[in-house]
Amino acid sequence: MASIKFMDVDIESLIPHRDRMRLLDRVIAVDDEKAVTYATATEDWPLYREGSVDILITIELVAQTAALLEGWKRLKSKQGGATGWLVGIKKADFRTPRVPVPATLVTEAVRSYALEGYAVFTGTVTQGSEVVASMQIQALRPEEPA
Repeated sequence: MASIKFMDVDIESLIPHRDRMRLLDRVIAVDDEKAVTYATATEDWPLYREGSVDILITIELVAQTAALLEGWKRLKSKQGGATGWLVGIKKADFRTPRVPVPATLVTEAVRSYALEGYAVFTGTVTQGSEVVASMQIQALRPEEPA
């Protein structure tokens, strides 16, 4: 496997997730349209059981990577980091029921379209050269107080 180059990004300044719910370890790339992140599945992750995590965790990986993308854009425009989003799954293709622990996962989230506080992202999660999940999620940011 080729060496991955990481960006020096403070993830917690861009996403609201903390403690066990923060799944992202590092940022590989981020710009105005796409984010790519790196994570290692561990026993501490939600949905862990008997040496693996449920593939449903990939939904959260895509959601957090999308939140990182939006947080990056907000920070660049001087609006601060990401706020919380409500996420729904438009469609998903899971290629395996579980992901072994430990596993290195690379997640890509691309913004398909957005309108005010609503956005749609297309995401993929890979383990090595294998795509383990692909999906399209929709995210709604509740109105921020004036």
